[in-house]
Amino acid sequence: MDPKFNPDQQHTLGNSISISGTGLHTGIMVDMTLKPANPGFGIQFQRIDLPGRPIIKADCDLVTDTSRGTTLEDNGAKVSTVEHVLAALVGTGVDNCLIEMNGPETPIIDGSSQPFIDIIDEVGVLEQEAAKSWYTIDTNITYYNEEKRVELVAMPAMEYKITTLIDFNSPVLGTQHAKLKSMKDFRTEVGPCRTFCFLHELEMLLDHNLIKGGDINNAIVVVDKPVTEQEMSRLARVFKKDTIEVKSEGYLNNLELRFPN
Repeated sequence: MDPKFNPDQQHTLGNSISISGTGLHTGIMVDMTLKPANPGFGIQFQRIDLPGRPIIKADCDLVTDTSRGTTLEDNGAKVSTVEHVLAALVGTGVDNCLIEMNGPETPIIDGSSQPFIDIIDEVGVLEQEAAKSWYTIDTNITYYNEEKRVELVAMPAMEYKITTLIDFNSPVLGTQHAKLKSMKDFRTEVGPCRTFCFLHELEMLLDHNLIKGGDINNAIVVVDKPVTEQEMSRLARVFKKDTIEVKSEGYLNNLELRFPN
């Protein structure tokens, strides 16, 4: 983040910028344009392919699904897999932005926020003549979801920080933890991180008619079980490759599927 960046002011994009790509789950090619917006606008999506060009705010109250990505729905329209572009905007300090889309799902590109960070950097971030509103808490706030075994604790702090711990109950990955000490570290610590799934999840995803847009550029699959030749052949057909090579590093070929050219 620019050393001159003033976190107490609102910011928008220096100009409009576009990116195109396939949705991970729908497989639909989408053109997406990020546009500057006035102070107080926030971040909003617009489905320009639908009658009336409905607007959907990036508001947690409008989240209708988080099973394999974040879906927002309002005004009879929805947008899905919005987490990567939203993370890029927040991580680069953009408060106000209109995101126009001509399809239902944001482009997956390489499965990270980095491509969106790159296009934001092309046009720059513009400081606006409006102060940012800050929300503070004076006591711990705890949330626990017993079904998903997820716990979240928000604690008072002088600066926004995140500490996360996750356990997939996997002999391959084990328990993992990560910290974001400052939003200034977002570009290096979070932006390039890519989404993934386990090999045992592929069957479920395929059976639910998902990952239609999975390809050699965005597919990272953690191989957490022995793989038969029959299963490898089926995966090769799914990803439209003649063969699939497994990158082997340690226990149960544990990092990712490679798709040879």
